[in-house]
Amino acid sequence: MPTPHGSPSWHRGYHRRTALERINNRIDNSFGFERHFIRGMDKMKLRVGLAWVMLAMALGHIKQGRAHQMRSLVQTPRQASG
Repeated sequence: MPTPHGSPSWHRGYHRRTALERINNRIDNSFGFERHFIRGMDKMKLRVGLAWVMLAMALGHIKQGRAHQMRSLVQTPRQASG
């Protein structure tokens, strides 16, 4: 039986769906999957794999309290204490 349109449970499901669509849209646009000129499954798999690595590194930075490095793929050099 479908959930009645306009009910509270329908609204919760609708907001979850739109949130996921916004996330997928950001991934498509940020990583260039929406408009790409890649030909070949191997090349596309490589690009998707790199996107996963970048997302995992961003999540790791956030979990370790380094949100300012979320977009960084390399570790910044540490300052020598004098």
